[in-house]
Amino acid sequence: MLQEALLKKIHKFHFTTRRMANDMFAGQYESAFRGRGMEFAEVREYQVGDDIRTIDWNVSARFGHPFVKVFHEERELTVMLVLDLSGSHRFGTRKKFKRELLAEVAGMLAFLAIRTNDKVGAILFSSKVEKYIPPKKGAAHVWRLIKEVFTYQPEDLSTDLDGVLTFLNRVAKRHAIVFLISDCMDTGFEKSLRLTSKKHDLTVIRITDPAEETLPNVGFVTLRDPETGKTALVNSGSRKLRKRWRAHRDEQQAYLNEIFKKAGIDQVELTTDGPVVEPLTRLFESRKRRV
Repeated sequence: MLQEALLKKIHKFHFTTRRMANDMFAGQYESAFRGRGMEFAEVREYQVGDDIRTIDWNVSARFGHPFVKVFHEERELTVMLVLDLSGSHRFGTRKKFKRELLAEVAGMLAFLAIRTNDKVGAILFSSKVEKYIPPKKGAAHVWRLIKEVFTYQPEDLSTDLDGVLTFLNRVAKRHAIVFLISDCMDTGFEKSLRLTSKKHDLTVIRITDPAEETLPNVGFVTLRDPETGKTALVNSGSRKLRKRWRAHRDEQQAYLNEIFKKAGIDQVELTTDGPVVEPLTRLFESRKRRV
């Protein structure tokens, strides 16, 4: 049984993310991620402004005046949320932990999916696939998904992006809209990333915390790697060390930018102290223009 305080927190989060999905992204998601084709719906009488290419000449000849064919978008899509629950997401120094931000984004995307009658599923992973939630429709399914993201305790704390992308490509047989939500603290997943981007519509939402970017000058501190458990005593007052820290972060960012660009993947960066709505809005608007 969930603790009452946690259950209340999840309930509040559930309604907040649903409201944000409905109020702030109305229509944007649907325009950004279109169906895979058009299907015939009905025939109706011609109206001024209708495209003459849609006239049904057989029906028009039968009734003596023009009728047009009406098509609807073949909408039903499958959305897969690939969610990183590794130890580095337990970190946060500002408004929230990285895992809380991950849950917020996942919840909004899930509500956007079911709002347009799409199916949504999730893969929770660390160094292995921790849990697979098959795609389904409906608010009850999203409620279950949100609870899992909030409460699931991974068996391992390290990260394997190559492994989870390989698993995704195996279980998702048909084309899907995929959101990989992670801090992407891993390497060696270039090949599986390219394969995923060819098979699916992949977007990477990268989550960071400001304290990860720059080592503060606070003297000697003990740092612990949340994924390996290793600790080290470092002198953060060392200008040389802080410079190396910054250089490492810059190299990591350049590496990710390069492999995402080569794979033709959209990337959104979110921070634990920054906005969520604006970056996602820019993503949807950019995709809408391309469509």
